[in-house]
Amino acid sequence: MDQSASIPDHIDGLPNVCGSEDRIAETMSRSGPFYLPESGIEFDRIQSAFAIALHMHQPLIPAGGDDLRTAQVISNLEDMMNHPDVGDNHNASVFRSCYERMGRFIPQLISEGKQPRVMLDYSGCLLHGLIRMGATDVIDSLRTITCDLAYRNCVEWLGSAWGHAVAPSTPVQDFRLHVRAWQHFFAALFGFDALARVRGFSPAEMALPNHPDVCYKFVRTLKDCGFRWVMVQEHTVERIEDGGPLHMPHVPHRLLARNSRGQTLSITAIIKTQGSDTKLVGQMQPYYEAKGLGRRELAGRSIPPLVTQIADGENGGVMMNEFPPKFFNVMAEASDSATIPANVTEYLEYLDHLGIGKADFPAIQPIMQKRLWDRFDDGAGPEALDKAIADLRKEDDRFHMEGGSWTGNISWVRGYEHVLGPMQNASALFAEKALAAGIPTTETRYRNALYHLLTTQTSCFRYWGEGAWTDYGRELCRRTVEILNADF
Repeated sequence: MDQSASIPDHIDGLPNVCGSEDRIAETMSRSGPFYLPESGIEFDRIQSAFAIALHMHQPLIPAGGDDLRTAQVISNLEDMMNHPDVGDNHNASVFRSCYERMGRFIPQLISEGKQPRVMLDYSGCLLHGLIRMGATDVIDSLRTITCDLAYRNCVEWLGSAWGHAVAPSTPVQDFRLHVRAWQHFFAALFGFDALARVRGFSPAEMALPNHPDVCYKFVRTLKDCGFRWVMVQEHTVERIEDGGPLHMPHVPHRLLARNSRGQTLSITAIIKTQGSDTKLVGQMQPYYEAKGLGRRELAGRSIPPLVTQIADGENGGVMMNEFPPKFFNVMAEASDSATIPANVTEYLEYLDHLGIGKADFPAIQPIMQKRLWDRFDDGAGPEALDKAIADLRKEDDRFHMEGGSWTGNISWVRGYEHVLGPMQNASALFAEKALAAGIPTTETRYRNALYHLLTTQTSCFRYWGEGAWTDYGRELCRRTVEILNADF
């Protein structure tokens, strides 16, 4: 296989989201270390570390025209720019700058002799939308810090679902398609060597399934797609032994996924602490929290703890305005100090170097599973699991298997049936006519149907409430079904 060969970012006017599955799998099968050899961080001498991740997303919506049924599918960012007088659309140009600015910040800090670090989480549909609206300068800026040897050790990309699909409510086979689609598009934009370095996964809305069978398949997908670790919200997981909160959130954990048939999988989990406020990243709070921590013992070795946070990288005044100067100040102060910025995979590779691996990490599971396992016979199967869940719900209306996310007041599983229903119908039809039928992923009709299916499953069509956004979701589902019925 020609490792130097690249793949296009668009084919027949569609984003490259499929067709190179074998190449993607080979790339993600490479073994590291990927970051530690060029890290430059002396982990043995520091007291603590902190990691920040910037999440960036804009959905695709049918808004390129006056008639919803015929409107061109465009980025919500482009729609904001087209209608600057509506709501807070005047922020569109600032958002665009936020998507690009790390490509300026990292080189500047390096030129000043600093050791900056940042993790980036961009949805595939945002990257596609930027290209379609002509923002190639944003992509070029990101490519520089991703691929240039002078900067790439400072930047860690996190894998994501292409269309910002929420794991607890997205059909399992579709979530896998989202993950592979994101890998395809990332490799097309930045190259396969860059993709090989993407080993962490950032779930949309920080949503972790807690239904055992869904969680098992979620972890199965991540592992099959080559990811080493996943970021989870602190309040979405519990200790296995007693169902209580975590004792040591600043060390890696081992997320155990167990299904109704008694099968188990595990993956390294990095804990995002302290809720959802973007001010935590915008004001670089993880640095100040880490400064108050000292080394601790894990598996008989002394290690620095790692404080990890993620926030929308463009959302709110604090991220648009306060974050840049604070980021520069903290990176200047923290470089070569006792509390340094680090990215997660380089930190895990350091632990590997010490002989500390996943088996040494504290074990956790999704919330509410302890109560379920206490009354479920291991391996009893899906029907017995459904009964146990139903019994617990009768006893306690707070018990649920809807998963957890950064927010505690939004269900990604219940409600908005007039959006979820059409989405599930489109998914079932795609599974029947494309997946079960064995249509080659290299065919244009497959790529077109997949692209439209992925656009239907963004969380935005529920998060932003009833009205235009739910209309967008239903319209995209209608188009997906129409394509499947016409072309297959």
